[in-house]
Amino acid sequence: MASGNAERKQGMSNGSLEQQLGAEEYEHLLEDYSHLAPPAEGEVLKGRVLSITAKDVIIDFGYKSEGIVPIGQFLNKQGELTVQPGDPADVMIDHGEYQEGFVLLSHQKAARIRVWDDLERDFEEQFTILGRVTGRMSGGLVVDVGVEAFMPASQIDTRLVHNLEAWVGQDIPVKIVKVNRRRGNVVVSRKAAIEQEANERKRAALERLREGDTVTGTVKNLTDYGAFVDLGGIDGLLHVTDMAHNRVPHPSALVHPGDTVTVLVLKLDREREKISLGMKQLAPDPWLTVKDRYAPGSRVVGKVVTVTDYGAFVELEPGVEGLIHISEMSWSRRMKHPAKVVHPGDQVEAVVLEAHPKERRISLGLKQLEANPWTTIDERYSIGSVVEGRVRNMTDFGAFVEIEDGIDGLVHVSDLSWTKRIKHPSEALKKGQIVQAVILQIDSKGKRLSLGIKQLQPDAWEMFFQSHHPGDLVRGTICRAAGFGVFVELAEGVEGLCHHSEIPGFAGRRDDLPVEIGQQYDFKILKMSEAEKRIGLSMKAIAEDEERNRLVDYRRQAAAATSTIEEVMSLKDRNEDKR
Repeated sequence: MASGNAERKQGMSNGSLEQQLGAEEYEHLLEDYSHLAPPAEGEVLKGRVLSITAKDVIIDFGYKSEGIVPIGQFLNKQGELTVQPGDPADVMIDHGEYQEGFVLLSHQKAARIRVWDDLERDFEEQFTILGRVTGRMSGGLVVDVGVEAFMPASQIDTRLVHNLEAWVGQDIPVKIVKVNRRRGNVVVSRKAAIEQEANERKRAALERLREGDTVTGTVKNLTDYGAFVDLGGIDGLLHVTDMAHNRVPHPSALVHPGDTVTVLVLKLDREREKISLGMKQLAPDPWLTVKDRYAPGSRVVGKVVTVTDYGAFVELEPGVEGLIHISEMSWSRRMKHPAKVVHPGDQVEAVVLEAHPKERRISLGLKQLEANPWTTIDERYSIGSVVEGRVRNMTDFGAFVEIEDGIDGLVHVSDLSWTKRIKHPSEALKKGQIVQAVILQIDSKGKRLSLGIKQLQPDAWEMFFQSHHPGDLVRGTICRAAGFGVFVELAEGVEGLCHHSEIPGFAGRRDDLPVEIGQQYDFKILKMSEAEKRIGLSMKAIAEDEERNRLVDYRRQAAAATSTIEEVMSLKDRNEDKR
């Protein structure tokens, strides 16, 4: 009751004080005296070191009070004191005990609570903090962040780490990915910290860079197609084709990891975070003045850099290459591959044929260093002359005969034989065979030479037509049968046709031919066409001629017999008249 009455009296007095001073002034009064209120249990206090004795550290922690902390709580692992008079220090009252008139304080308990408060704040704010790796354990590392934290091996780096021991003793930036004060459990990640830092640097670099900027970077790594350059937070690709105006076989020929290079930003894609870089764009393009230095017809010297199936590329100067096509390497040699003439690294002299700066193309020639054998072919050969050469190649329509280096002549399939019907030159010739031929035509401008082999021999048809005429009797061998008659070989290479209607005894069926293939028979020439090389034959005409001759003989004999009877009768009449 007494206490209740006292409280009521105190409330009345307070109420009247608040009424007398006003609400705002009363609040200020409470704030001014709030520091005299005793600290809450477990509250961390901000103190200041007043002095240090052999055993204790005297701390002013407010509330018009001073306390002591055993000096051992301020010693590091090496036994060194970590504070000096005037330094701030976190403390908390240790069970409200007093020692020699001082409040007993604990720095360790305050520090432990402060650490957990900081860790929870760092986790919520996603701050990056510094930790020291104190050891390794199964699956990861132990990291001191004020308390012992665990870092899984997968969170050490962006790439897999195999040697965990190498990290012990290192101070590393980490992010807290899990914290549980009740269980005393903290999980940290260095990977998340460096990824965040990299993303921040990347964003800053993307905002800073512009297309056309000249920047300096460090070569990180090389690939077959280029080099990746660190531009200070983001990587750009320096493609091998943009390293130099000349051909670069591999990026390692110009740059190496760790090199500092100056490059031009060619293309910037902020959405995809891709940057294309160039080095050659910072140097003058030698192709712009190519026409001034490489006029058609001029002679140049260069180094063979690449040999392909179709030709060889020759470096005339850094950044400028010309192509010697395989067809421009020799007047005479037929090469299957340019490597038979030139090799990479060879120094060669060539003639400029064409220069096209816009297409970045220069055509070169080797054979132009020597005279073209076709320009003087009319002086060395004439139509009708006999030449000798090697069969170099054969096609369906004829054979190419090389009569000298660079000069081939074509023997058409129709000019291989007068007599035989040759469908492919391989029926009469072999590749590599040495043959003689007659020059039929010369076309120096078109680089064509027509040859003939059959012209070396007389035309069997021409000789036959000169010595035979229609009506002549000839003897021939039946060589083959056709649906309309039989073909008869009259001489080597000369054939005639005997139609079925001209064969005696033919009944209209091919199987009933009265003649045999391979046998010789007599024929009469009915007609001849020298232009078409056709000869019409007949066996029936011979039989008819024989029948006609027999009739003539019979009539002659009959006429002779009649004349004899008349003479006998006339003689008898004369004898009778005499009597």
